[in-house]
Amino acid sequence: MNRNVSSPVPVEYPSSDGRPMAENDWQLHAMIDAINVLDRYFEERDDVYVSGDLLIYYEEGNPGARVAPDVFVVFGVPGHKRPTYLLWKEGRVPAFVLEVASRGTWREDEGRKAKLYERLGVREYWQYDPTGEYLGLHLKGRRLVGGRYEPQPVVESLDGTLFLRSETLGLDLRVKGEEMYFLDPATGERLLDYRQQDAARRAAEARVAELEAMLREQGRVPGAGPGGHS
Repeated sequence: MNRNVSSPVPVEYPSSDGRPMAENDWQLHAMIDAINVLDRYFEERDDVYVSGDLLIYYEEGNPGARVAPDVFVVFGVPGHKRPTYLLWKEGRVPAFVLEVASRGTWREDEGRKAKLYERLGVREYWQYDPTGEYLGLHLKGRRLVGGRYEPQPVVESLDGTLFLRSETLGLDLRVKGEEMYFLDPATGERLLDYRQQDAARRAAEARVAELEAMLREQGRVPGAGPGGHS
């Protein structure tokens, strides 16, 4: 009996590819804001995973077969944190991917990544160009139809706002000037990230305090009787 047979060497799937998260502030803030907003929007669901700039490995045993979308959303998997996303273990492909264009990435986004996402079965592939310098427009969308990507028309409103509707997320992706944001078409409300939510709450509290102070000066404190006594 041969006792010198060695065990297979485990394949490592590194959590870093050595590339920076972003090339400039426009790209960085767009990525962070989108991840935060979508994470908050789906926070009540335990079957949605929102992430970005995380390595997705899509061929078992081949650590070179990887891609790191700027922003992506997966349905049907737990939302816990991960060092990497191993497609053969998770069993679910991202349903939505957003890439933010920059000088060093836009050609790959337009070429290799678009073909790869199509092959993997990513249902919606959206691109945002903060300056419009690389794509020739600020917003671009593709949707998987019959296994192939079909371009989605970008709608422009009277005030110049561009938007694409994501059937996968149930949200609008909107761009006005150099600002990108998500809007819930069911309520007409813009989605806020955690920082914006806190700022909105503080502003509302300040308005309430200001109104109460004005009413006290006028002797009209709610619930108070004549002369300000309850």
